[in-house]
Amino acid sequence: MDSYTNQTYDEIPVGATLTVTRRLSRADVEALTLVSGDLDPFHLDAAAPAAELIVEAVSAEALVSGMLNRRLPGPGTRILAQDLRFCGDLTVGDELVGTVTALEKRPDDHQIVFDCQVRRGDEMLVTGTSTVAAPTTRLRYSDVATPEVILRRNDGFAPLFARCLGLPPVLCGIVHPCDRDALLGPIEAAKRGLIAPVLIGPAAKIRAVAAAEGVDLTPYRIVDVEHSHAAARQAVAMVRAGELDALMKGSLHTDELMAAVVDGATGLRTERRVSHVFVMDVPTYPRLLLLTDAAINIAPTVRDKVDICQNAIDLAQVLGIATPLVAILAAVETVNPAMQATVDAAMLCKMADRGQLTGGTLDGPLAFDNAVSEEAARTKKIVSPVAGRADILLLPDLQAGNMVAKQLQYLAGADSAGIVLGARVPIVLTSRADTVRTRLASTAVMVLVAQAWRRPPQAAGQT
Repeated sequence: MDSYTNQTYDEIPVGATLTVTRRLSRADVEALTLVSGDLDPFHLDAAAPAAELIVEAVSAEALVSGMLNRRLPGPGTRILAQDLRFCGDLTVGDELVGTVTALEKRPDDHQIVFDCQVRRGDEMLVTGTSTVAAPTTRLRYSDVATPEVILRRNDGFAPLFARCLGLPPVLCGIVHPCDRDALLGPIEAAKRGLIAPVLIGPAAKIRAVAAAEGVDLTPYRIVDVEHSHAAARQAVAMVRAGELDALMKGSLHTDELMAAVVDGATGLRTERRVSHVFVMDVPTYPRLLLLTDAAINIAPTVRDKVDICQNAIDLAQVLGIATPLVAILAAVETVNPAMQATVDAAMLCKMADRGQLTGGTLDGPLAFDNAVSEEAARTKKIVSPVAGRADILLLPDLQAGNMVAKQLQYLAGADSAGIVLGARVPIVLTSRADTVRTRLASTAVMVLVAQAWRRPPQAAGQT
């Protein structure tokens, strides 16, 4: 994750220069191929040798644009015109050196003309100029991810954001927002109309973080308590009093918040077991994929899995999946009394047959491959309405769930949102590693759940 702070028009002298070196990866060349419109199928063939993945040098303009938009001048820059000349091709492994230098400043409209060059060794690939409207005030892009990307075939979160448009903001308690990420995430969600945040924690710490980040807290209510444990207890009490419709974890430990939530006397328990669901948008999978439980229940029994499964089914329906397909995962596809996960899967399927689990179509045990790949299911001669098409993956335990979720995020480029269900209100558990998109996606899921639960509680499995 990188943060980019701009340089304003007044701060950039003629002659200011920036040089960036970048070695092209396979993902870079694939992305540049699409940007350039050079869609020779061989260029996108996953089996093609890396050295033979080629794109025209015109695509190196993306390096120039990135330097101007992110670094010099940086955030707030608008590229108005470009006069660039291109020569040569690019391929995987090429080391490109880009340089932009301020040639001329035009004070009437805050324009700057930059000389732009991109070299590969001694070979000049791009030369020319770019004219930009430079920012006049200090701006910073935070949490801008710059990983090796996987080309995204779908955007499963876009429809969720669209469904939130026009909905009233959800009154959400932000529990102990006492660091930068914990405060700025909900403030961004508030600016987008998703939530009306109530900031619960030590007021002096919250205001100090806001002052350091230049955030105006005037529009938001602050509930002053002495420390994180008190913030968790206060947030839960406010839910019980009907003052809040949702909670979001701030800069306290998850177990601090959840201890207050599950307290038998003063917490937010319902007849359901509390569980966590990851909503994942995997670039190579044609639909949203829900994973549960990867955050709360360490070694759930089959009784626990009934609630974990039902929570996920109810969430899938809120997200627009009328009859979700549930794959109950194990290491194998056959029931083996020596492997408890396979026995649990068989029991859950029979319980669904008897109406003890409702709203979804269940099958298991299924291994991961034949849960998400129809080809793998055919190869193994598995006949199932769920195999290869799962909407929900019910994991055998937290360790398996955590590993699957992180593999999809870090190896498959998945975006994810997370939500805790089974309590009186939905709860967002954020992580310091979450991107802005992840935080907003989690908030959008929470908004849709909170809106659904405003209807008769039985529809969402609440007491």
